[in-house]
Amino acid sequence: MATFLKRLTLTSRRVCVACVRKRSALTNELIEGMDKKETWDRFYAKRSSRTTSFKNFEWFFGFDAVRDFIMPLLQTTPDSDALLRVVDMGCGISALGPCIYRHSPLPVWVTCADISPIAVKLMQEHIRGKAVEPHSLSSKLEFVELDCTQLHKHFSSGSVDLIVDKGTTDALLRSEEGKEKASLVLKQCLKVLRSSGSLLQFSDEDPDARMLWLETEAHNQGVMASVGVQEVGELRGVCYYCYHVTPRQAA
Repeated sequence: MATFLKRLTLTSRRVCVACVRKRSALTNELIEGMDKKETWDRFYAKRSSRTTSFKNFEWFFGFDAVRDFIMPLLQTTPDSDALLRVVDMGCGISALGPCIYRHSPLPVWVTCADISPIAVKLMQEHIRGKAVEPHSLSSKLEFVELDCTQLHKHFSSGSVDLIVDKGTTDALLRSEEGKEKASLVLKQCLKVLRSSGSLLQFSDEDPDARMLWLETEAHNQGVMASVGVQEVGELRGVCYYCYHVTPRQAA
């Protein structure tokens, strides 16, 4: 991806916070505790209790807004007999993972991972009731309860082709005690990704800040990483970006 840098002055009042204020009485707890499992358990339990019909909840935007960033990375496979391993990290009850599973032209194994067992159960029940047909009959889709600071417990080193992070790192960096966890999540991503793999972070953080953070954290972990950024677009007055990280082990 071509690197695109643009300076912007963004207000501290982010869209994710605005959405929560409109939709949840757990506002203060969610803003301050977005790094905590209990916070998300209560958030998804409350959403579920409001209605008998399931509805996906998307942070920032849905699949259609970012498919042109994701799908080009699923056009080739390093092993013709293997499924491309894709992780939707911090999936919540988003339709992003199922949409990748549905639209990928090559066989994929999509793992939708979230720290909240309530979110995972809601998605499992939803998919059982409304099956998603994959483009490739060999593709797989799973929902797993997983702390993304411990990706190595589910994935071996150098086994994942694509990790999609739509707001998860943002949530950690903006919570009072989440910055160390954000660093650990990045470390885990770089550990489980193939050298040809990619991490896509979708965020509203200014490139001047996020690019520096990604490059510094990768360097501190002894990993050479190529970091690029493209503008996704503007939504409700806030500009969003796609940060593309490709790991390269230091010599």
